[in-house]
Amino acid sequence: MVRETRLSVDQLIYPLFISEKVDDQLEVPSMPGVSQLSVRRVVDEAKAAADLGIPALLLFGIPKEKDERASQAYAPDGVTQRAVAAIKKAVPHLTVIADVCLCEYMSHGHCGVITKVDGRYQIENDASVELLVRTAISLAEAGADIVAPSDMMDGRVGAIRSGLDSHALTETAVMSYASKYSSAFYGPFRDAAESAPQFGDRSSYQMDPANALEALREVATDIEEGAELLIVKPGIAYLDILWRVKERFELPTAVYNVSGEYAMVKAAAQQGWLEEKRTVLELMTAFRRAGADLIITYWSKDLAGWLR
Repeated sequence: MVRETRLSVDQLIYPLFISEKVDDQLEVPSMPGVSQLSVRRVVDEAKAAADLGIPALLLFGIPKEKDERASQAYAPDGVTQRAVAAIKKAVPHLTVIADVCLCEYMSHGHCGVITKVDGRYQIENDASVELLVRTAISLAEAGADIVAPSDMMDGRVGAIRSGLDSHALTETAVMSYASKYSSAFYGPFRDAAESAPQFGDRSSYQMDPANALEALREVATDIEEGAELLIVKPGIAYLDILWRVKERFELPTAVYNVSGEYAMVKAAAQQGWLEEKRTVLELMTAFRRAGADLIITYWSKDLAGWLR
């Protein structure tokens, strides 16, 4: 009766990976219980999630072919576009959030356009933003309710909002990865999304884990540019950031319980070192206590059963 922090299924967002390379599904070795899914199978998974009361999905696409312009990210018949359309047709009331990034579609695995200057590779911010806008518009036209730019390029939220509005997609919301750190916890995700950089790292455009005030500046900029929902990523090591973002800005705020966090608990539970259900419920409660309105987690289906 006096519990201060409550968990509910309607606070969950379920991330899914759609691959053109699989006919049915293919389990990700570093993420037990998580698979790459075909478009047909992702529709089945969407139906199952909706039946459990999970209100939203977050989709990541893996194309057969990649190039240096990420052309499949914004192709009208791209794998994510087809998945969005199929899910909205099968489960119209389910909220579909489409991740907007280029890393899964780039041959080099980075989140933007790369050029080489004086023997060094560098991200071309403005050229990358142009492709991100095209991607967001394409996903919204396919039926995505929300687009979620995760690339961390400067100015991309404002450009995406303007692009959507100019294509009469004013009802499509922008959920920004407003505070996304250059983290060691993303390794298993890069296996799942086949998005590991082929050279270098992402520290020039993702945030330094040592910086907190910078996160608040990044979030403020995204809100000024039109972000309506916010994401803090990763979760466990950044609860202080989550708390400060929610306290200061008071917008709907999600935390991403990322792949490395998931894999650590799964591995420990498989060894008998942790009780999985109890550990996961404690983590989710911590996210909520720290200010998360929404939790993006691979445990969504399990939690839907545990919370009944």
